[in-house]
This record gives sequence, structure tokens and C-alpha cells, in this order.
Amino acid sequence: MRKRDHNVLTNAASLLICGLLAGVVVAAAAFPAVAMSGLAAKAGAETFGALPKELTVARAPQISYLLASDGKTPLATMYDENRRDVKLADIAPVMQKAIIAAEDHDFYKHNGVDLNGIARAFVNNQSNASSQQGASTLTMQYVRLAIAYSASHPADVVAATEDTSARKLREMRYAIQIDKELSKDEILERYLNIAAFGNGAYGIYAASQVYFNKPPSKLKLEEAAMLAGMVKAPSTNDPTTKSGHAAALARRNYVIQNMVETTAITQQEADAAKATKLVVTGKRAPNGCVSTNEKGWGFFCDYFYRWWMQQETFGSTSYDRERRLKSGGYTVVTTLDPQAQRGADKAVRKAKSEKSKEAAMVAVVEPGTGRVRALAVNRNFKLDDPKKPANKPHSDPKQRKKKKLGNYPNTVNPLLTGGDGITGYQAGSTFKIFTIVAALEKGIPLGYTINAPQAFKSEYIVEAGSPAACPGTNKYCPTNSGKKAGGVQNMWSAFASSINTYFVPLQQQVGAENVVDVAKRLGIQFRVTRENDWANNKAAAHDWGAFTLGVSSTTPLELANAYATLAADGKYCEPIPVQMIKDPEGKKLDIANPRCEKRVSTEVARAAVDAARCPVGDNSSTSKCGGSRTAAEVKQIVDAPVAGKSGTTDSEKSAALVAMTKQYAVAGIMADPDWPQTNVKMKHKQKDGINPPVYETLRDAMKGKDRKNFEPPGKKISEGDQRRIPDVKCLDPEQAKSRIEAEGFDAVISDIKVPSSCPAGKAAGTSPDGRTIKGGVVTIQISSGGGTAPGTTPDNNNRPPNTPGRPPGRSGG
Repeated sequence: MRKRDHNVLTNAASLLICGLLAGVVVAAAAFPAVAMSGLAAKAGAETFGALPKELTVARAPQISYLLASDGKTPLATMYDENRRDVKLADIAPVMQKAIIAAEDHDFYKHNGVDLNGIARAFVNNQSNASSQQGASTLTMQYVRLAIAYSASHPADVVAATEDTSARKLREMRYAIQIDKELSKDEILERYLNIAAFGNGAYGIYAASQVYFNKPPSKLKLEEAAMLAGMVKAPSTNDPTTKSGHAAALARRNYVIQNMVETTAITQQEADAAKATKLVVTGKRAPNGCVSTNEKGWGFFCDYFYRWWMQQETFGSTSYDRERRLKSGGYTVVTTLDPQAQRGADKAVRKAKSEKSKEAAMVAVVEPGTGRVRALAVNRNFKLDDPKKPANKPHSDPKQRKKKKLGNYPNTVNPLLTGGDGITGYQAGSTFKIFTIVAALEKGIPLGYTINAPQAFKSEYIVEAGSPAACPGTNKYCPTNSGKKAGGVQNMWSAFASSINTYFVPLQQQVGAENVVDVAKRLGIQFRVTRENDWANNKAAAHDWGAFTLGVSSTTPLELANAYATLAADGKYCEPIPVQMIKDPEGKKLDIANPRCEKRVSTEVARAAVDAARCPVGDNSSTSKCGGSRTAAEVKQIVDAPVAGKSGTTDSEKSAALVAMTKQYAVAGIMADPDWPQTNVKMKHKQKDGINPPVYETLRDAMKGKDRKNFEPPGKKISEGDQRRIPDVKCLDPEQAKSRIEAEGFDAVISDIKVPSSCPAGKAAGTSPDGRTIKGGVVTIQISSGGGTAPGTTPDNNNRPPNTPGRPPGRSGG
């Protein structure tokens, strides 16, 4: 908009007259008896001319809007002052006319200072009239507000608003200069965007939303008049209060009548507007994560807030970053997927009520971008009112004795993402995926077989006599659920059945420090001090025998992102809650871009995912999963190619499940955040267990989405170096074992006898038969005699022999 042309003589005259009048006004205020003396006028003119005329105007605080990933669903608003600047073209003309009628009839006539108004105010105020008059123009009011918002020190704010002659002189000087530099429409636009309207509404956009729930372009005459009447005294003229409603109505009607005087409307229009009942339909704008648009979205909002507060882009201090968020006028399109989030919210509350001590927590991450699509837990994101507490007694008996309340149903703790004392929860056998990745990176293929016993005496040292030690030793001695032997297993089948005595020896072979390193590369943070010390010390990590069984703490978000990295062919992406951030001018900030890097090779990642298809009831053309799967129902319910793993800790103090497609990785953990050593057993498949919230969230997130398949791994990383197994039929078992071991295999003599044409007690054959991986386990079958054919069992590629079906249990899940 072009600046208006000004007559030089008119402006000069204005400055001179303002100076003279200012001197008189100042003198009248301080020394009434000499107010009209020439000395006072001369002094006023000189003082006025010496005032600065350049006004530096900072942008007034702007509200920031958080939206869901669709760019339109409201998530939350954050502000110090509820304000959103709008163009004058987006403000109803009737509103523009109403504010002029209310505050400055001659706005379009004067040069920033109303000379007639000053004189009129002086005469009125010297006549001892019952009411004092001011002479502030709309431009001068804008100057006052602009100075206050541009102040860098509290004292400057006071100086900008105190009722002194010096302040009025400064406003006049600046107003004349601004009137020269800006058009009238530009000044009016700025004023309407900076003025306060009460109830936390600053600027006309916020005011029209707060009081009438509509944009300022849609305001009616009577609505505009009410808003225009509020700026003089927002608290006194507050229509939302019983005492202020009558004052607001009277002030509205006063403005309407003034609009007749300024010829903005006719008397007929004024009468009709006055007859309209004063009804306020809006409400104060919600502020912060405790007031999200939908219940349950507060935990995602809080995750975003914590992420923002860590970004140096928004300031060098936490104070600066918070001010930028709450006053910077940003439009933030978050990564929250409404479909996935609503599905997760419904699922966790279906499994556990908000009043339950157990927390059902679910996090959803998009593979390949790290975008966090949902965070849900059966809690209310709010502070419990200490005066009227709703929270239940603490679940920890020691804390309960002290009369402390728990963090349920209300909490603002980051249960799903960690921090502020939340270190995470044990996720059990979901950690076995890290051992698989480490083994694959060492060249050990998925087909690698180990004869998994009922109990495995490892080389890891533990405290002698502890429950984890082999009897009479200080050696770590893990067992399988149900105290049953696992039999000969490969990675597919051992992962499907969660065989502890397969994964501990496998970890021992590849080095526990390498398994820990995989976990770190995939985003596990180790927030517990002792665990962090072990993870960052190779010697300590090397002796961490139980690590593969998931004894380290993690969060649902970290776990989901770790698996998502594998689904993305090994591309790790930092979890991020934003996908686009725009500043008030509409400029996009680069900080919302995904932050990714390759951390696992494509072949290793694909092979690990191929193994992870087994536990959740899926398999590829290359998979050899065996018959027992710990969460087989996932595939059927999600109805898409899936991968994942369940996990349970000792005594079932926590339960976990990961389930993922190519588009979403969902991790769920059920635990008691207040008391990790809970005596409540966490469940899996039951309706109040962790499995339903996970697979129902994934099912709902996948509605309407393409069914994309996982790429199967190559033959080498799946099967490895295949060697021919020597024929040992009818040999003595020990002789057969020696021959097989001489060829580089690990020979095991079975204690199960099978019908065979060979004499009883001799070797009937081997399983597998024909070929297997170099270094793999070959089981020698023993003949019971009386058979018609050599008794070789089916190939281990289909179902591991001597592997009893095993339901998920406390030590593997």
C-alpha cells in the first residue's frame, strides 16, 4: 500500500502547533495558573521539537498453531498472548468503521494528532467538567501499544503506559512521523492487530474468535460495534461477566450511534443493530498441551513441546525457545496422524481404564522418516489438582504408606518418550532382534542352527548363588519358558518361539558388546545410569549376558523407532514430531526435515525383518519359522505383511509387543510407571494385555493403506555357506558324530529313537538331511529297528525336530 502524500506546509504547521499546544497542555497539568503564558508555549515547542521521531516497532506476540499431519485438523494452540495478525482486507469493513467511530472520528482527516481534539480536551478539562477528556488519536494509541511491545525492559513498558505529559508528548511526535510514513489503512490494520480486547484476546482476529467464534471478515454490525467498544476498557466492558454485560451493551449501542454520526451507517441500520440481543458465542482460546483439541493428544503435544525446547534454532536458552514458540506466530504441521492416533487412543483405553495402575503405552513411528504418528496411553494429560485430587493411592507400598498419590489417572510425565525421571521399562525378548542384527553383521546367516537346551551354562559371570546362576557356580544360566529344551533351532524358528537358550549362546558367540552397539545404533538411549555405564564401556558390555533378553530399559518410542529402522532397510531416522513449520510470513523452516542416516546394511536389515515376520504369524518365501509363534494372531488381524516380536520380563512385571508394516512401526509396553517392581502380572494376548492395543492400533492405522510387502533377503545371508552332510546311516552313533564333526558341523546325538532299517541303537540318519550351513547343528537320529526305510526326519527347513511347541512365557515372550 502506497504511503500518502503530505503537504509539507501542513506537516510543518502541525509540528509547530502541536508543540505550542503540547506546551500549554503540559503547563496546564503542572502549573494551571501559567498555562496560557507565552513562556510555557515556547518551552513546550522547544521540548517537542527535541523529541526523537524514529519509532522502532517490534512484532507483537503471535499465537502459534499446531495442526495434525493433514495440515487442517487442530491439535493445540500455544501463546503468551492470543493474537494472529491479519490483513485489513480480511477484516469486515463494518469493523473498520466501528473502531473509527469508537476511537477517532477524524482518523482519515488529521495527520496523526488531532489538533481540534487537543484544544477541545484542554478547554473541557480546564472548565472543571464532570468528566475529563483525552485527545489521543487512534494513531497515538497505536504508538503507545507499539512502544510497550517493543520495550526490552520492564521500566520501558511502564514509561510507555504511565499517565504523564512526557508520554503524551512522545506519542504526538511519533504519531506525526508514522502518519507521514504509513498510509491510513496501514495504521488502521496495525492498530486492529495490536489492540487488546479482553479475555486473553489480542488483536481483532483473536477477538472475533473468542467472542463470536468466527473470522473477522464475517463480523456483523452489532458484533463489530461491541468489539470496538471494548478496547477502551476491556475488563469493564466484558460481556462474558454478569457485571460487564450491561456495560458492554451500553458501550456497543454508543458505538453504533457514533457510526451514524460518522455516516458509516443509517439511523435505521443503527436502530436494528441496537435491537439485536447481545450474545457471545465464542470462548477463551485453549492454551498448551493440557488443552489439546482431542482427549488423549496431550502426550504427543508434550513430546512436540519437549522436542522444540531442545532445538537451538529457536534460541540459545530455554527461555528464548519458549518465547519463540508462544509468541512467534508459527504454523506447525505436526506428524500426528489422526487416524492412527484415534485408533491408538481407543485401543489403550479399551485394554486398561484410566484409573488402572498399569499403563498401556503405544507409540507409532513411520519407517524411513522417523515421523512419530501417534503416542497414546491410558492416562489424562493434566496436572492433578492438589486441592481436589483425582489421582489414586500410589502403587508403591512404601510411597502409599507416606500417603502419596500415584500418577494415575492424571499425569504430565513423558511416559512414552522418556525424560524427567522416566527412564523406561524392560521390553523383554523384543531385544533379541539386536542379537540377530549383530550376528548377521558377523556373517552368521539366518539358517545358523544351535541345539538349544533347557538351561544353558554360559561363560558370563554372575553372583554365585543368585537365581540366574547355574547351581553351584557363578555362571549365568538362562532357561526357557516352561523349563523346556528348545531343541535344534535356526534364527527364524528361535525368534518365532523366543528361545532364550538359542539367543544367549548366539550373543556369546558374536560378543555382547556388539549386540549393545546395534541397540545404540538403532536408537536405544540407556537412561538408567548403571546401564548407560555398561553400554558405553566395551569391557562391561562384553559381560552383559542377559542383554539379549531385554533387561535394559527403553521406551515405546525408542522401541518402535528401532524396529522402524529395520523396516526402512537400515535407514535410521531421528524421531521427529514435525513435518512442516512456517513462520508468520509463510516461510518454511528446514528444521522440520527428516534427519536420517544409514546405520545397518540393506541386506542385514531385510534379513532381520524376515526373521521378525515369524513371531507375528507371517513369513516370506525364504522364511523357515517352525511351528510355534508367540503372537501369531497379528498377521490375521492386521491383514497385511507384518513383522515384530513380543517380550516379557521375569515375573511378568512388564509386557511388550512390536508389530510393523512397511508404513508403520507400532511398539507397546504395559508396565507400572510408578512402581516397576509391581506384583501385578502384565498380560499379552488377553483383552487387557498389551497385544490388542498394538495390533488394533496397527490395524486402524492401515485402513485404506496399500499392502506393501517386505523385500526378502538374499540367499547367502539367509542360508550361508551350505555344505554336504556325510552319510552316516547305520554307523555307530559315536562314529557318526566323529565323521560329521570332521566335516565342520556341530553334531548332536538325539535321545529320541525312530523306526529304521538299520539295527536298533545305530544311526538311522540325520536332520537335516543332505546339506546345511557350515558350522551348523546336525542331529544324529538313533534307530529303534524294525523299520522299512532309513528313518530320516523331515528337513529342518520346515519344522525343527525335537522342538516342543512352547507358549509365550515370562522369560522370552
